[in-house]
Amino acid sequence: RAVQEERFRGVAGVHTNAMMNSALLNEYCRLDAAAASLLERARIGSPFGPGYDRIRKVARTIADLAGRAEVAAQDIAEAINYRSLDRGNWGR
Repeated sequence: RAVQEERFRGVAGVHTNAMMNSALLNEYCRLDAAAASLLERARIGSPFGPGYDRIRKVARTIADLAGRAEVAAQDIAEAINYRSLDRGNWGR
């Protein structure tokens, strides 16, 4: 939380990654080529739909917990797995 509080200091009404709007998401969750490619491959033909931004927000949090300034492909992969669990696809 402290990392997120510092990141959003001066941004009215935003204190956590989950509260980011699209503009903030584009600013604070830039993806390198590998991460963007992985997310795009996962998005094609998937049921994520509006969950696309949620995956990016969760990936930003995963990177924060790992102490990384940038979101890596491994963070996107982990967030996609969590999203799959969230949708009730686990255990099948």
